[in-house]
Parts: sequence; structure tokens; C-alpha cells
Amino acid sequence: MKNRLTLLVLAGLFAYAGSVTADKTILAGGCFWCMESDFEKLDGVTDVVSGFTGGSLKNPTYNGDHTGHYEAVEITYDPDKISYESLLDYYWVNIDPFDDRGQFCDKGHSYLSAIFVANEKERSLAEQSKKRVIEQFPDKKVVTPILNASTFYPIKGKESYHQDYYKKNPIRYRFYRLNCGRDSRLKEIWGERATH
Repeated sequence: MKNRLTLLVLAGLFAYAGSVTADKTILAGGCFWCMESDFEKLDGVTDVVSGFTGGSLKNPTYNGDHTGHYEAVEITYDPDKISYESLLDYYWVNIDPFDDRGQFCDKGHSYLSAIFVANEKERSLAEQSKKRVIEQFPDKKVVTPILNASTFYPIKGKESYHQDYYKKNPIRYRFYRLNCGRDSRLKEIWGERATH
């Protein structure tokens, strides 16, 4: 009995020592291909998954019905390497916070920007970050909402080609991004702070 207890304690210690701290957040910023590409570049971000969130429809699909949902990304990150606040700072300079019709060339509800918060701490930090953006642009209306997180539906099955699209189809992706005017608009808004 004593040996079994010792083994269980040791197994627990090894499991704990080998665990990696990871947090998740969900952000919407228009085309999820671009959001995936932008956030996977960050040190401390370990995974970025494209999908839908924010609507009441269960199991939305890209080519089918995703009414009421936002195109979004679920970002997994190591808070010991990158903070939630840093992710938010990076998020703002990768979106157009003034567009109430979508993002860049993509228009419609599913392309709107939004920050999805999982708890009151995240809400407070998101509101502080939004306030800083509002203060930077006193003559413009920041329309990006801060919403409660809800079920995130990853793109999967026959639509899984959307995951890592920028890696699988680099030429088509670059052509789309250039034609959409994303980077030129980001530079217009954020200047040298824009990440591209």
C-alpha cells in the first residue's frame, strides 16, 4: 500500500513538472486566415485555430450557415512568455477598429471585429486596452465590442483547408491579402506600429 501511494505521488509530481502553462483567448478581426498568420508569428503563441463564435447557431460552417457568428481565432499562448495585455496591444494594430461593416474588403456581420472575454479580469484588461485606443483617436468612433466568450467552433472536416491557409496556399493568400487592402489600411491607421 505504501509503495503504491509513493508511486502515485511521484507520478503526480512528474505530471505537474512536465505540464506547460497555457491560456486561451478568442479574437475576431475579419478574415481568420489573416488573423492566424498574424498571431502565429508571436513568441509565446503556441497555436492559432480558425473558427466561428458569438452566435447561437450550433455547428456553423463556412460554406453553409454561420448566421450570427464571427470569423474568429482561438489563440493558445504561454502567459510566462506573452501576456494577455500584449496580445490585446498586438490585436488592435492588426484590425481597423473604426469599421462597423466588417474588416477591409470583407463586409458583413461575420467579418466584424470583437474581443471575446472569458472572465472579469479579461474584461477589465480589454476595456483598459480599448480605452487607450479611444484616447489615441479622439475624433473617431471605436466600434470593436468586448463580448462574453461563448462556444468556439473550429473549422473542421471538409472545410479544414481554412486552417493554416496562409501556409498551405501562400501565393493565393498573399494575393488575397494584398487585394483586400489589409496592410495598406493598417499602415494608414497605425503607421509604424502596424505589424506588416
